[in-house]
Parts: sequence; structure tokens; C-alpha cells
Amino acid sequence: MHLASIDTAITRPQFSEAAPASYREPNRGRPADQAEGLRRMTQGRPVRVIAVSSGKGGVGKTNVSVNLAMALSATGKKVMILDADLGLANIDVLLGLHPKFNISHVLTGDYDLSEIIVEAPGGVKIIPAASGVSSMASLSDAENAGIINAFSELENELDVLIIDTAAGIDRSVVSFCRASQEVIVVVCDEPSSITDAYALIKILNKEQGINRFRILPNMAHDMKEGRELFNKILKVTDRFLDVSLDFLGAIPFDMYLRKSVKKQNAVTLAYPRSPSARAFNTAAQKINKWPLPRRAGGHLEFFVERLINYNQG
Repeated sequence: MHLASIDTAITRPQFSEAAPASYREPNRGRPADQAEGLRRMTQGRPVRVIAVSSGKGGVGKTNVSVNLAMALSATGKKVMILDADLGLANIDVLLGLHPKFNISHVLTGDYDLSEIIVEAPGGVKIIPAASGVSSMASLSDAENAGIINAFSELENELDVLIIDTAAGIDRSVVSFCRASQEVIVVVCDEPSSITDAYALIKILNKEQGINRFRILPNMAHDMKEGRELFNKILKVTDRFLDVSLDFLGAIPFDMYLRKSVKKQNAVTLAYPRSPSARAFNTAAQKINKWPLPRRAGGHLEFFVERLINYNQG
């Protein structure tokens, strides 16, 4: 496959700023109150905000999000996952959870974000998405921003927020990636996965100014294959884009991972000595060594500022 040929085929997705008449902005108080609250929150510890995306579906992105969260939690970090595939809930299904409320109830203003959080195995907290709600899969920019802005009220003590985005490069994926400090791109060794991963990186770089990406090959036969896949993407980004790629490791193809999915459990919990669990633990250790954010990143500042300037009380 000639990766260079895909560079001219990527076009910018068309985003709309208007929200439908039925949209009610989440209950967050007056903007002046929020700004004042942000100025007061200066004593807390930084929080990592990590978007996990892929470009293409079917590459195991959600499994990666869940198991990275569990592995990070096992190191003593307080971790939360936002299921940002807003119309097709995946996290709760993967973990056998049955949440009573979800992110759609925040969007309508019926509940605050803190009221829909559920506890998952391994001590990880989950913000669940809606399931089978078509309107949630095609939110406007204003609605996506409303969800992100709802984090201004979140008071949970937190070290890491993992955002499991939807597949593709639609407006919600772009919104959540640009509101994060780190973007992990999950890719497998298939032409469509490689092409779509590059498309995602290009859109986020050219249109949103994101210039650092962490690449995590999934379902690799071994570390060598994972490294080779990383090098394929690196070769074309070095030629066409001004970005920095970091190799986060490789998650091996593992029958224990498939067994854990059937059991609705994370492989890091169900089979902690399996090859894939060990790979997730290694990736988590690398993440813990990343420099802590010192200020907000992304374009939606008070989402990230709220997390970075978290006040423990």
C-alpha cells in the first residue's frame, strides 16, 4: 500500500455550530461564576486528559481504553473513563455494567455529570454514553461543547481522565481530541486502519493544531510487528506533516483478551498474567512517566483548566 497517496485524499469534515431547538445547555451556572471558580482552583494536582481514538472502527479501541484505565488504576492512580461514543454505549457493555443514567441526561439538563458516574471493577469510574439513541451520534458543535463544559462542575478526585472517542473523524471525535492533552491513536496492521489513522492525525494536526500523538498498535503478533507498523505511519507523517509520533508499545493478539470480552471483564483483571495484560501494564507505566501537564491544553480551556486546577477541598 502506498501511504503517500492518501495524503491528498483527506478532506476536512464540515462542522456546524448551531444546536437544535430541543437542546438545553447543561446546568452549569453563570459564565462569570465559572470563571471565578476557575480562578479559585489553583491548589490542586494536575490531571492527565487522554483521548483514545482510532480513525477506523473494529481495531479494539474501547478495549484499549478500558484496560489502560484498569492498568493505571492498579498503579494507584484515580482513573475515570468518559464513553464518548455518545450514541452507541460500549464501555458499560464491555464491563457488564447497567447504568441507570447516561450522558444524554446531562445534555438535557436533567442530571449533573456527577450524578451519572458509575463505579466499575478495579476502582475505575465510568461516565456512560447512551445506547441506541441516534440523535446522540450526531450532536452539533455546541452540544459537544456543552458536554465538555459540564466537567466544570465535576468534583471527583482524579488523576487520569481517559476519553474513549467514537471511531472516525466526525465533530465529536475532533471536539474531544482537541480538548485533551494527549491523543493515543490505536491502529492495527490493516490497510484501512493505517489509512484512517493517518487521516485522523492529519485532520487533528492541520485543522486543530495538535502536533503530538502516541501510537499504540493493537492485535500485533509481536513487538517487532508493532514497531514496523509504527514505522509505516511515521514514514508518511514525517514526509507530509509537522507532527511528533511516540511509540507507546504494542498489544499482542491474545486469546485471553477474547475470553475476557466474553466474560464482560477487562483482561488486566480477568487474566493479569496474559501477554496482553502485561502489555497494557507496560503501556500504563510509560504513561505514568509522561511529563505532567502544567497548564490547559486544547481549545476548550475551561474543560481542561477545571481538571488541572482541581481543588481537593
